[in-house]
Amino acid sequence: MSTQIPVLLDATSLPPSWGGVARYIEGLLTGLDELGVALDVVVKPGDLDRLRAAAPGHRYHAGPASLAKRPVRFAWEQLGLPRLAKRLGARAVHSPHYTFPLLTRRSRIVTLHDATFFTDPGVHSRLKRTFFTSWTRWAGRRATALVAPSRATAAAVRDAVPVRAEIRVAYLGVDPEVFRPPAPAAVDAFAAAHGLGGTGWIAFLGTIEPRKNVPALLGAYASLRADRRARDLTTPELVLSGSRGWDEEAARLLDTPGEGVTEAGYLPLEELGAFLGGATVVAYPSLGEGFGLPVLEAMACGGTVLTTDRLSIPEVGGDAVAYTEPDAHSIAVALEQLLDEPGRRAELSRAALERSHGFTWAACARVHLDAYAAAGVTVEVAA
Repeated sequence: MSTQIPVLLDATSLPPSWGGVARYIEGLLTGLDELGVALDVVVKPGDLDRLRAAAPGHRYHAGPASLAKRPVRFAWEQLGLPRLAKRLGARAVHSPHYTFPLLTRRSRIVTLHDATFFTDPGVHSRLKRTFFTSWTRWAGRRATALVAPSRATAAAVRDAVPVRAEIRVAYLGVDPEVFRPPAPAAVDAFAAAHGLGGTGWIAFLGTIEPRKNVPALLGAYASLRADRRARDLTTPELVLSGSRGWDEEAARLLDTPGEGVTEAGYLPLEELGAFLGGATVVAYPSLGEGFGLPVLEAMACGGTVLTTDRLSIPEVGGDAVAYTEPDAHSIAVALEQLLDEPGRRAELSRAALERSHGFTWAACARVHLDAYAAAGVTVEVAA
């Protein structure tokens, strides 16, 4: 039997792709379920069944169908969400993606996922940068409690804006039923379904936006493949999964991809274990992350991960991943070292899987309960 607490979680910001913030919201709700704590949750009607199936212990409310339109959702957040909170008797509103109701008597808990809008503004569009820096400043002034997914993000927010509330660090978790080492048959099936040859593949997972550093990865791969061919060595194919964002250079390069490069688009959730765990290397040369969930998901699949030591990523990867500088030459050198050292790849794979076990949604949920307590809503859960 769950303990219902007077917190309303606004889950209307779930994106259609069900990535990023959706993984966080779904994971948080499953973690709270595991702890025996239930919230009121408002969602867009189209997301109701999936969230309820994932975390059935909560009390769900369908918002208006028009919330699928972003301007309508923002307007409803300011007017309709406070009214719903009052009707439900909620003492606090948790806004899990930057924006929140500016005028309400309820306590406000706000999750700030990323501070690269301040630390590396050039990797974001001007509109996005202005939007998120503004909401981060308002959250710093008005939120009763703040949550961030890493120490690096919390520190960067504190450096960038005045913050009146404590920022609690809640590392994200990973679903071990989805992200786990794949069976060999699943890897073979994935390779066959996507036309991958017998040389394996290098995986990239993420939205193709400037901070993901995809042009440098493509340049590294092209030079690596050419160099290895000159020495009569094979190179795994490079497979990129994720939607195209606003990286014009990456889009131009992917419009005429070089030999061995495949743009797979969005992969179904059930294929990600085989994609990440079956890869020879998972390459994620990001210029900076608020957390770096693809790194953790690859680790949970037993993947050998090559990434950078920027911002929060070392908090996730620790010594269980390989690191590189983000330029194309460094990436190519680091990739070749891993391709040529199967023993090192196996060692990293084992370490990554073990480290990933420490990132659970229940642990993430416990930190959120501390944030709710700071906002005046306390609940006792078993240790």
